[in-house]
Amino acid sequence: MLRGPNIWSANHKKLIQLRLNLEELEHKPTNAIDGFYERLEKLMPSLYTHRCSPGVPGGFFKRVIAGTWMGHVIEHLALEIQTLAGMDTGFGRTRETKTPGVYNVVFTYIEEKVGVYAAESAVRVAEALIKGVDYDLEKDIQEMREIRENTRLGPSTGSIVEEAIMRNIPWIRLNNQSLVQLGYGKNQVRFRATMTEKTSSIAVDIASNKDETKRMLDEQAIPVAKGITISSTLGVDEAIRKVGFPLVFKPLDGNHGRGISINIRSREDAVAAYEHAAKISRRVIAERFVTGYDFRVLVIDNKMVAAALRDPAHVKGDGVSNIQQLIDKENTDPRRGYGHEKVLTLITIDRDTMDLLEKKGYNLETVPAKGEKVFVKSTANLSTGGTSIDVTDHVHPQNVFICERISKIIGLDICGIDIMAKNLTQPLTENGGVILEVNAAPGFRMHIAPSEGLPRNVAGHVIDMLYPPGKSSRIPIIAITGTNGKTTTTRLIAHIVKNNGYRVGFTTSDGIYVQNNMMLKGDTTGPVSAEFILKDPTVDFAVLETARGGILRAGLGFGQCDIGVVTNIQEDHLGLADIHTLDDLTRVKGVIVDAIKKDGWAVLNADNEYCVRMGKKADCKVAYFSMHENNPVVKSHCKKGGIACIYENGFVTIQKGDWKIRVQRSSLIPVTFGGTVPFMIENVLAATLATFLYDFKTEDIKIALETFIPSAAQTPGRMNIFNFRNFRFMIDFAHNPAGFRGIKEFLTHIDSPLKIGIIAGTGDRRDEDIRELGRLSAEMFDHIILRQEKFLRGRTAENILSLLIEGIESVDVEKKFEIVPNEVDAIKHSMSLAVPGAFIVALSDVITNAIETVQNYQEQERNGTFEV
Repeated sequence: MLRGPNIWSANHKKLIQLRLNLEELEHKPTNAIDGFYERLEKLMPSLYTHRCSPGVPGGFFKRVIAGTWMGHVIEHLALEIQTLAGMDTGFGRTRETKTPGVYNVVFTYIEEKVGVYAAESAVRVAEALIKGVDYDLEKDIQEMREIRENTRLGPSTGSIVEEAIMRNIPWIRLNNQSLVQLGYGKNQVRFRATMTEKTSSIAVDIASNKDETKRMLDEQAIPVAKGITISSTLGVDEAIRKVGFPLVFKPLDGNHGRGISINIRSREDAVAAYEHAAKISRRVIAERFVTGYDFRVLVIDNKMVAAALRDPAHVKGDGVSNIQQLIDKENTDPRRGYGHEKVLTLITIDRDTMDLLEKKGYNLETVPAKGEKVFVKSTANLSTGGTSIDVTDHVHPQNVFICERISKIIGLDICGIDIMAKNLTQPLTENGGVILEVNAAPGFRMHIAPSEGLPRNVAGHVIDMLYPPGKSSRIPIIAITGTNGKTTTTRLIAHIVKNNGYRVGFTTSDGIYVQNNMMLKGDTTGPVSAEFILKDPTVDFAVLETARGGILRAGLGFGQCDIGVVTNIQEDHLGLADIHTLDDLTRVKGVIVDAIKKDGWAVLNADNEYCVRMGKKADCKVAYFSMHENNPVVKSHCKKGGIACIYENGFVTIQKGDWKIRVQRSSLIPVTFGGTVPFMIENVLAATLATFLYDFKTEDIKIALETFIPSAAQTPGRMNIFNFRNFRFMIDFAHNPAGFRGIKEFLTHIDSPLKIGIIAGTGDRRDEDIRELGRLSAEMFDHIILRQEKFLRGRTAENILSLLIEGIESVDVEKKFEIVPNEVDAIKHSMSLAVPGAFIVALSDVITNAIETVQNYQEQERNGTFEV
C-alpha cells in the first residue's frame, strides 16, 4: 500500500501495488482463452468506458480481443470494481519484472482497505472468467461498500480534509475514526469530526446537557420549548401535568436523533416514549411538541454560514402501492445510496418506522391515498433517510443575530442550532418559533450536499478559522537520500539548523531525534518515522533521511519538501525488489526530487552521472556540489547564474555565477578528519549547500561546521575512532563497495605497522558485491577477520564467507585472514593481535553492539582491568 509520492507516480500518492505471478498464463494471453472476452463483457459491461492505449471508449475491450496479458486485465478489473462500488479511480499501470511471468500491477484507491479487497477480488474474478464459472460480483461490490463505510472519514470530516487538500494543507489521519491532524509540526491543528482544538470542552459539556442549554438560553431571552427533565416513569405524569400534550421525549445526552419520540398524545404512548429514550440516557427531556418545520442553522466562528430545512424520511402515496412498495421505490432514487456514499441515504425500516405507522393505524401493507405524505421516520436526520433544502439566503437578520448570539452564549466555535418554526423568514419572536437544542460537532452533510438548493462550502469556513491569513500550515522539510553519506549529511544539516535557533526533528538510520534527544532507536528512515517527526507539535524544522526501502514499501511520508538532497547513486541493494541496475536505483531515489516544491531546491552531486541526470529532469530549482571546481557540470551551471558548492584549494566554497564565497577550510572542519576523508568532505558540501539555499548565513554555517565533532554520540557508526594505549580502533557502518572504497582512501593517510580489518557480508547483496568487499579488504588490510553471524537474508553463513574469501584471494592468495563468527569475539581477538601503533577497523552492520563493546574495553583499560 503506497500512501505518498512513489516510484509509479508523484501525483497519484494512494496506490495498491500487487505482485502477480501469472505462472502458465504468461504464455496464454486473453485471445488464447476460449470465450474470455464474451464472459468479461457480460459480467462487467461498464468496462467499455475504459479507453486504455487505443484512447477511445471500448479501447480496453479491443486490447482483450487482440490479446493482452492477465496482469493488464486485473489492473482494469480492480479499477472498475471500485468504481462500481461508488469509488471512482482511474490511474493504473502493469509492468513486467525481470522475473518472467511476474508483474507489478498498480492502481489507485480511495479507501486503502477497499483497494486491497479490490486487488484480491480482481484476481478471483479473473480466475472465474478463465475457468468459465459464474461469479457473484454484486456480493463483492456490496462488501466493498461496507468496508468503505466502516473505514472512511465521515462526510463532515471528509469535507474539511478535502478543503484542506484544495488549499495545499497537509493532513494526517491520527486514528481509524475521525481524529485528523492538519498541518505539520508546530503549525498543526487537530480536529475530530466537526470539533476542533479550539472547541471549548466546557461548551461541549453544556451543549451535551440539553436541560442546561435550555436554561442558559432561556435566561438570555432566547425562545425555547417548554419542558422538564425526568428520570423515572413517575416523572411522565409530572410532565403531562406541567407541560401538557402533545409532548416530545428525547434523551438528555442523545445525538443523531436516537431515542426521540414526537407528537405524543396519550399516557400509554408517553410511558413507551420515555422507556425508549431511557435506553440512550438515564435522564430524559419531556417538552412541548411545537408544530412547524425543522430547521438547522450552522454557525462557525460565531458567524452564521448555512441554514437548512430538514424533512424526515417519508413517502407519497399513489393510491396503488403499499408503504413497503413506496419505500422500495423511493430507495431506487439514484441520489440515495448506502451510508454516506451519495447525497441521500437509503430508507430502512426500524422500530421508529413501525411506531409512526401504528400511531396512524397503518402498517407496511397499507395503501396510502394518492398524494398523501406518510412519514416513516420521526426525526429529520439525513443518516436515517431525511432530506434537506438549503434556506441560507432566506434567514431573517434577527434570526441570524439570535443564532450567532447563541453560539457565544454556549461558547462553541462550531455549532448546529435546531429550530422548530413555521419559517425563518420572520423573526422567531413573531412566528412562535423555538430553539430545540444546540449541537456540538454538527453534521455538515445537509449543507454541503442538500437534496434541494445551493450547496454551501461550510468546510471552507472551518479552514478559515483554523488557518487565518498569514498562518502557515507547514514547517520546512529537508529530505536526504542517496546510497552513501545520508546519515552524516542529515546530522550535519540538523546541527546547522539547530544552531540557527530552530527546534529540529530528524530521522536517521540509527534513530529518531528531536533536538538531539533520541525518541526512538533503530533504522528510522521510512515514512512512519517521517510522520513521527511531522506529528510532533514541538518541531519547527524537519530533516529527514529517506532510504530506498521505505520509498518502495509505502512511498514518502510527506507530500512535498522544500529541499531534497541526493548524495550519490552507487551500487548497493541491487537485485532486490526489482531494483537491478543503477538506472532502477536512480528512479527510486528520484522520488525525493519529484517531491520538491516547484520553488524548492534539488541539491545534487555533480560528480555522479546519475544525480546529474536527475537534475536535467527536475521540475524545481537545482544546485550542484562537487569535489572538483572545474567539474564541467558545475562550470556550465554557474555560467548560467546557478549556485553550487565546491571544494577548491582546501576550502568548502559556495559559488554563485562567477562569485565565490569561502565558508571554511576543510582541515578546520572536524568531521573531515583534517581534510583527509573525501567522502566526509562531500557530505559537508551537500549540507553546506542545502542550508545556504535555505538562507542561512555562511558565517552561521561555518560556526556549526566547526562545532560538529565526530563521535559515537554525534555520528554513531561513522568513522568513530577510539584511542587505546597501544592501538586505535575505528568503527564504521560501511557495508557496500563504495563505502569500503571510502575507508580504503582514508587508510592511506593512516601510518600504522598493522592494519586489521573485521568485515562481514550481507546476504541480500549480489555475489559480485560480496566478492568486491573481499577484494577491497585485501587491498587495505594486513590482516582480515571474517565474521558472519547476522544478516544472512536467505543465504548460509558459509556461502557468504566463501564469497568474501574468493574476493580476498583474487587479490592476494597469501593474505592473512581468519574466521571468528561472533562480532564481540572478533573485536576481542583483533585487540589481542594488535601491536604498538596498530589500527583496527570494524566495518560493522550492528553499530550499537560494536560501539558498546569497544567502549567497555576502553573503560576496562582506564580501570586497569583490560585483558585480551
